[in-house]
Amino acid sequence: MKPSKLSHAVGFDDFPFPREHRGDVSVVGAVYAGARLEGVLRGEIRRDGRNSTEVLARLVLRSKFNASLQLVFLQGIALAGFNVVDIHRLSETLERPVLVVTRRMPGLEAIREALLGKVPGGRRKWALIEKAGIPEPVAGVYVQRAGLSLEQAERALRRFALHSNIPEPLRTAHLIAGGIASGQSRARP
Repeated sequence: MKPSKLSHAVGFDDFPFPREHRGDVSVVGAVYAGARLEGVLRGEIRRDGRNSTEVLARLVLRSKFNASLQLVFLQGIALAGFNVVDIHRLSETLERPVLVVTRRMPGLEAIREALLGKVPGGRRKWALIEKAGIPEPVAGVYVQRAGLSLEQAERALRRFALHSNIPEPLRTAHLIAGGIASGQSRARP
């Protein structure tokens, strides 16, 4: 990957859902070519399940955008509650880098306690979070990464963060998910 040449990316976020919801949760991907929204991807993953990595890979690989996509952004390492994405496997499967972005440093100790004490398959999920590494501060956000260096991650963030510190593909996915789920967009990602 040549980070200075990055021009096509997808950002994934999940739909908001009530605490009591069980079953599948929708995810949306906003596909960007430079500063232009090119398309939208949509899929379903299991709340607190184990299928996020496979679903995201399938959404990208089966899309008409697959050949041009150079980077995958994720709004956090877990979608639909605790459906933790194996970012290294996703990167290897897609043969492109994956960059997890969060505004704030996640409360890793609270996440570990919740996973190990309350969530089925929590040990496996915690191991995926550990494997992704401690989130690193860069360009005003925190990142976990697979398939790119911290310097490349910073260049990618600066390339796609047009209106805030959050890359436009993630910001748009967040707005779309909130708008479809509740009739209007929810707060910032």
